[in-house]
Amino acid sequence: MTLRVRDLDPENPADLDGITAVLRAAVPPMLVTPELLWWQSARAPAAQCHRLLLAEDEEGRVIGRGSTGLAHESPEPGLAFCNVYVHPEHEGRGAGTALVSAAEEYLASIGARTAFSWVLDGERNLGFARRSGWSPSRSARFQRLDLTAPPPPLAPPPPGVELRPAAAFADDPRPLFLLDAEATADEPSDVGTELDDYEEWLATSWGHPLLDRDLTTVALVDGVPAAFSIAHTDGAGRYSSGMTGTARAHRGRGLAKLAKHDSLSRARAAGLTEAYTSNDTENAPMLAINEWFGYVPAVTEVRHAKPLG
Repeated sequence: MTLRVRDLDPENPADLDGITAVLRAAVPPMLVTPELLWWQSARAPAAQCHRLLLAEDEEGRVIGRGSTGLAHESPEPGLAFCNVYVHPEHEGRGAGTALVSAAEEYLASIGARTAFSWVLDGERNLGFARRSGWSPSRSARFQRLDLTAPPPPLAPPPPGVELRPAAAFADDPRPLFLLDAEATADEPSDVGTELDDYEEWLATSWGHPLLDRDLTTVALVDGVPAAFSIAHTDGAGRYSSGMTGTARAHRGRGLAKLAKHDSLSRARAAGLTEAYTSNDTENAPMLAINEWFGYVPAVTEVRHAKPLG
């Protein structure tokens, strides 16, 4: 079979629709829209050196997608990402190999020393990664929640704690940036992340095309943001937790559970039908919270690493 690997054309609707179909089929819990892909391609930070690659077959059908670039928010230089997915109906035809090879060559050319990749669990995918020189490390689990079922009961916020939507911070979201930066710095990961550029955060997090500011909940303690639960929605009844976190000084008080409970409850009231979340398998506190909510396992991915150059 003749395969072609090239960069996505963000102005070509067929490219955007093709990659959307690949990702929805390969990773059903992942929220993706053509608008999100356009934004990822056109608005990525320059320091990320981001490329969205696609693989198409001899008939011009998009059958695979690769996303690659530098982990520019990591305090350690030379780290990169390379995440490849192939449509399940077109596996075993060389698309994954072609995309990974193109991504590795590109990363080496821009000075990346080590690449990290999320690989879907299962012998076909894990075996491919192993044969290609990638070594497994930690894993993460997508989980699904049926939003048509009633939520478990939860006591109202204690005195001094107020729940507000992120939309209430539209005039000045900087307090949310500071809270997000602190929580993200402590998130389990092979690649550390430092959020220290407010303008970039405004563009990439606050300006994320799937961010639902009305359903994102912030818990305030004495008027100061202390915990949050970010909601992403795709306009098709699906909800995804972008991040849930708590400031270090307020951990252990159940504020993250309060914020997420409020966000999910308002998502139900808005008519959304299913919710997804993803957690590192070593993140015991969030796994316990999500189990309490009723989330069930959906898809597991294994983080892999490979030295380059």
